[in-house]
Amino acid sequence: MMAAKPLVRVVWEEWADRSLPLPVYQTAGAAGADICANFPPEARDAGLVLAPMARAICPTGIRVAVPDGYEMQVRPRSGLASKHGITVPNTPGTIDSDYRGPLGVALINLGVEAFTIRHGDRVAQMVVAPVVRAGFTVVEALDETARGVGGFGSTGVGS
Repeated sequence: MMAAKPLVRVVWEEWADRSLPLPVYQTAGAAGADICANFPPEARDAGLVLAPMARAICPTGIRVAVPDGYEMQVRPRSGLASKHGITVPNTPGTIDSDYRGPLGVALINLGVEAFTIRHGDRVAQMVVAPVVRAGFTVVEALDETARGVGGFGSTGVGS
């Protein structure tokens, strides 16, 4: 038997363009739901211009309530990243279950040309995932492993 899907509650900002879609899965097998740029009326025509290496918060026009025990991960869209260098600098960004503020997407332009985000553009994807909260305790020593203290690049190419 399939477990019930978590339900993310969404509320529009007062100024939001409600003709734009809520986060939506584009295919039956998609893990992430695409989210659109939703600018206030005075910024809709201009959009958001990201110069190379510039960062900005792109508004989405929504607030969300993620169910307790889950998080919403904000991830880059592969097409924007591979074609234009537009990505999420803190990927994945996390929307905690107790956050109720405006949902903005942090974007950075790693490309060589300025890029304009237009009103209604799909700018990121969101994955709702279960959260396991761990406990933390101080111990005298850690168990030994084959990897040991090998850090960045210690398991393959780039070491």
